[in-house]
Amino acid sequence: MNLALYRSMMKTHARTLFGYVSGIVLYQWLVIWIFPTIADNPNINELINSMPEGMRKAFGIEGGLNELTDYLANEFYGLLFVLILMIYSVMTAIQLVARLIDRGSMSYLLATSVSRSQVAVTQALVLISGLLLIALSSTVGGIAGVEWFVPERHTFETAAFVQINLMGMLLFLVIGGYSFLFSCLFNDEKRALAAAAGLTVLFYAADLVGKLSSDLDWLQNVTVFTLYRPAEIAQGTVEILPTAIGLAIAAVVLFVGSVTVFQKRDLPL
Repeated sequence: MNLALYRSMMKTHARTLFGYVSGIVLYQWLVIWIFPTIADNPNINELINSMPEGMRKAFGIEGGLNELTDYLANEFYGLLFVLILMIYSVMTAIQLVARLIDRGSMSYLLATSVSRSQVAVTQALVLISGLLLIALSSTVGGIAGVEWFVPERHTFETAAFVQINLMGMLLFLVIGGYSFLFSCLFNDEKRALAAAAGLTVLFYAADLVGKLSSDLDWLQNVTVFTLYRPAEIAQGTVEILPTAIGLAIAAVVLFVGSVTVFQKRDLPL
């Protein structure tokens, strides 16, 4: 790792990262703020129960929205959190390497005393740091929002909430890992972006279709998104440790592989 490069890249991406963090926390607070109104309205759960089972399963609302942790898992972490982190992981990974190669900036960087391995490791750490910061902000922001906006009569499972954020972070470390690998493989920014975004959208679509159709539920076995189940974590019906370990190992392998590829490949410098 090169500390000077790390500081420079973090400064370069600071505004974008702040936008993601603030957007996530503010929307999270909005979702938390309206929870008491939804929880006290019996018509909401009646409407949910009237929905087809496949649709309820797809959106993770089988258990209704009476419990605050379930509500956050369904309304925030089941969709918006995933979409925001998908965009951040893919876009940032591509910008950190493929964009620099495509625009010729990488040649100037490697012309200094910084080695290829240092560049790759530093850029990977910038992406990892951003994901860690977003996950930490979401965790702290959510707990603070519950304290401020939700009356004490509504229970909140803090441990389950932390686990949801932890598993989300690990999932997107894997997605960021293979996106970073594509970024290190391709010289063209558009090709790298198409590969990373295409695979991520394909994974997400497979998971969604697998939930909606019992005939196609096998699709959930070929997508990384099946490993992230915020609603089940909130309900305490899933053991997260094996999955967490598997995701962590996969992320390490992907980032190490990315550094190795970047170190050995020919670059158009």
